[in-house]
Amino acid sequence: MQQSFSISFIVNNTPQEIANAILNIQNWWSEEITGSTNAIGDEFRYHYRDVHSCVMILTESTYERIQWRVTENYFNFVTDQTEWDNTDICFEMIPVSNGIMVRFTHIGLKPEFECYAVCSDAWTRYIKTSLYNLITTGTGNPNPKETL
Repeated sequence: MQQSFSISFIVNNTPQEIANAILNIQNWWSEEITGSTNAIGDEFRYHYRDVHSCVMILTESTYERIQWRVTENYFNFVTDQTEWDNTDICFEMIPVSNGIMVRFTHIGLKPEFECYAVCSDAWTRYIKTSLYNLITTGTGNPNPKETL
């Protein structure tokens, strides 16, 4: 059975507003992201110091679901550099009685992975704080651009 990391929150925004915020990754994840998330097949690169870098491709984009496929990944703190390879990052917008539930799932991020504790903590902060704030207030808390 496929294992995954999943978290969620509920907001009163429209699915379109939520999807637009999710796709605006430089404003909730990292100002270091390069590339595009405008159309299916678009590729972007995430970079955080010398600790983590990855490349993702947008594979699905609707007001109900957004999904990215990890095609390259590097962590400076794990032995197995393939832990994120071909995993998927999925956002689902699900109507509930008190708003829209935004469910984030990193499909294939398994608890036995060496990166799991660090990754699940980081995802929780990015999703439940930064993305949530971007959706609800218009301002996220992304990693700032590195200064040289």
